[in-house]
Formats: sequence, C-alpha cells, structure tokens
Amino acid sequence: MRLRSARRHALLIASLLPLTACIAGTTDSDTGGRAAAGPTVRIAVGVDASFAPFFLADDQGLWAKHGVDVDLVQFAKGGEGVDALTAGQVQMAANSDTTTIGVLGQSPGLRSLLVYENSGAYLKVVLGPHVKSPAGIRKMAVVPGLSELAATRFLESKGIAPGSVDFVTADPAEIPALTKKGDVDAYVLWAPWPDKGVELGAKILETTGDYGLSYQQWLLGTSPWLKANSDTAAKVAGALAEAARRTERDPDAAAKATKDAAKVPTEQTVDAIKDIDFGVRDFTAADLKAYRDTAAFYVSTGNVKSAPDVAKAVLDGWLPEHTRGSR
Repeated sequence: MRLRSARRHALLIASLLPLTACIAGTTDSDTGGRAAAGPTVRIAVGVDASFAPFFLADDQGLWAKHGVDVDLVQFAKGGEGVDALTAGQVQMAANSDTTTIGVLGQSPGLRSLLVYENSGAYLKVVLGPHVKSPAGIRKMAVVPGLSELAATRFLESKGIAPGSVDFVTADPAEIPALTKKGDVDAYVLWAPWPDKGVELGAKILETTGDYGLSYQQWLLGTSPWLKANSDTAAKVAGALAEAARRTERDPDAAAKATKDAAKVPTEQTVDAIKDIDFGVRDFTAADLKAYRDTAAFYVSTGNVKSAPDVAKAVLDGWLPEHTRGSR
C-alpha cells in the first residue's frame, strides 16, 4: 500500500500538543550579557543543524540587538512545531517548505515570510545492509512531509514506480534500527540519521541533489498574528538574517551554540553547515513553481483532496517590504 502507518498525531494533536510543548524543552534567549529588548516571541525550532542560526542568535545576543526578546521552543520534529504554531502555543516557527505545504489544507492561516536555508546535500539516501541496489527496495521508511517527497523522487529517478514500494511511516530516531533489522530497506533523511544508519551497517548511496531535489527552510507565522505584529516579525527576520550570515562565516561558533542549546555534537553541525546554504532571502519565481509542484505531489498521494493554496501562504515580497539589509 502507499502509506502503511496512519498519521495518528493528526487525531491526537489536541491532547498531545500541550504535553509536547512542555517536554520538548524551552530555551530562554541567551542575550550574551545584553538586556532583553522588545516584545517576547516564542519560536518553534527543531533539534538539528538546520536550526543553527536560531541557536547562534540566542548565544550571541542578536535578538536583543534587533529589538526583540525570543524564547526558542524545541521540538523533536519540525512538523510538531508547526502544530504548536497553529494551536497558538508559539508565535513563529521554522520548518521545511515541503512539510509545511503538506499541512496547509488543515492550517490555512499559516504564512511563510522568507527562506533562510537551502540545500540539496543535507538529506541523504540510505540503503540497508541487506540491499545491494535500489532495485531491491521493497519498503522505505519515511517521515511525513519532506522525507516522503524525497523518497518518492528518489524512486522515480531510478525508474521505480513509487506505488510498488511500501512506505512505512516512522519517527527519524527509529529508522536506522528498522533498517538494520530488515524491517525496511531504505530511507532518505537529514543528519544525524544517515550516519546512524552507517554505524549499523547501512550505506549512504547519494544526496537528494544528485537526483535534482533540494529543500528550503521557511520562517513561519500565522495570518492573524502577523497582521498585529508585523514590526516584531521584521525584527526577528533581521536577527535571523544576521545569524545566518554569521553561521556561514563562523561554523564553529554556530556548532558550539547548537551543542549548548540542543546537545548536537559540534562536529555534526560543522559537517552539516558544509552541506547547507544559510541566508535569509525573499522568494523567487523558481521557488513558487517548486512549491506548486510539491502541492501537486500531495494531491497525487491521496493525502489531500485538493492542492493547498501555496500562493496565499507564501508572502512573496514581505521581506523587502518589511526589512532592510536582510540579504
């Protein structure tokens, strides 16, 4: 079948979100000795190198420098942070374009303000130790959203009909062990899970960029909050832009901040930064076409009945209108 495991979190979200927000861990802004400034904004982030600029901004006092007080709320998966945003538990969130587009139908108030990250090398294809080639793949582990799209495009690139492969939904931390046991044959994920698979005998075959797929990370808000807090959002964007530039310029500092905040090994973040292009920017025509293609992908899987309204969710032109010197 196309997707074996039901998306149980969609049914349980009302009861689980308060608990998730409590146990996922909140990091108060470390303003580097500077006094906190401006309104307080809770921002949902994940716990891998994709979020390094947020942790660096905390560590080096960039939120306060730009006139805003930020609390970072950590979630094991970016999608959980978007759920928290929709539920009003946080005011902003960072998440991938693909995963966010997949939930627009249920969360039409989501708005994407900018791109702060792009990569075709961060996600990698992993084959289990018992699989000699892609032709031997019968089951692929996926995380709904970006991982699922990446797995689909990988199979298509090898001339394998995605419908002939059983997609098994699992949490990222479970997937390397499932691959070792032979419960699944392959997966496409971000760090550290490809390397964890290698430690268990699997092998990295290629990156998503090798078959023409890249992803982006967005800074998100909701329509009602943004209408009332556009100045605050602009301050967050300005701080994030400076943090992204510093991440590229000084990966070691970004890695240290990420380790201190999210317990990610420094060498893992330094290696990841080599695979990721950090930089705050507005959307391009090519971006918008890719987002429409992603929306069509969700329709093709049967996960949604109609294409999400990407044009409404992506605030093309918001960044230059509200900020200066963000690039």
